[in-house]
Amino acid sequence: MDDTTDVTDGVDEPGWDVDPDDEIAPAVEMAGAQLKAWREGAGKRVVEFGLLIGYSEDLIRKIERGARIPRPEYLDKADSVLNAEGRISAMKKVMAEARYPKKVRELAKMEAQAVEFALYNNHNIHGLLQTEEYARALFEMRRPAYSPDDVARMLAARMARQSVFERSSAPELSFIQEEVTLRRPIGGRMVLRRQLERLLEVGQLRNVEIQVMPTNREDHAAIDGAMEVLKFGDGSAVGRAEGVFNSRPVSDRKQLRIIELRYGIIRGQALTPGESLAFIEQLLGET
Repeated sequence: MDDTTDVTDGVDEPGWDVDPDDEIAPAVEMAGAQLKAWREGAGKRVVEFGLLIGYSEDLIRKIERGARIPRPEYLDKADSVLNAEGRISAMKKVMAEARYPKKVRELAKMEAQAVEFALYNNHNIHGLLQTEEYARALFEMRRPAYSPDDVARMLAARMARQSVFERSSAPELSFIQEEVTLRRPIGGRMVLRRQLERLLEVGQLRNVEIQVMPTNREDHAAIDGAMEVLKFGDGSAVGRAEGVFNSRPVSDRKQLRIIELRYGIIRGQALTPGESLAFIEQLLGET
């Protein structure tokens, strides 16, 4: 999708609208006010400015009043045209975070602080392990269908969360994947191949363990569905498991103990990390 549609075609460019009740609304409004001040300070009318950067007058007005989150490309072009010497482009980090759905922002904050992850998925590959192609295919197959712009927004958020692997103080990450998630060709055979290759790559990291829960196991401690536990440096934790506590996040120690018990048992029921990587290699060869 081209974000810089020529203003003469009469089509407003896609963007991310702001929910006035969202906590990020004030930051977006402030950014819009600053952009307007820069434009007016440079003596540029909206129409003239739009022609220079390749965006419609309507979109510019929405951004300047804080109703639309500016894309990184918009900020870079505005910075260049208005001779801001990087001060407008510097808004990209905050605006990039603002465009993510609220729930994703909250999850990303917790993941950025967690020192230990325990994650079990039974329908698809966990989001932290997904390739961009795989994640896109997942979003595009949802029904009712997401708009292309919603797909782009959620995809960017999911990929940004994977910065957890680049943290200087590396957390411990344990993933358990149901065997079917490694066989289901989400996005097609080549997308699955690259996804399996990604699992093998991440599985070599010293702070990451990937285990496979075989379909032929008679006992299964997580038969109710997916589960996750995030533990923090201060000793606190938050967990969620389908089928217990209404599938809502919990932090009470007694409730967490039940989720941790299930996770500990399924780790013992699954293939070991070494066996799992060998199994994934075998699947890759068959795909």
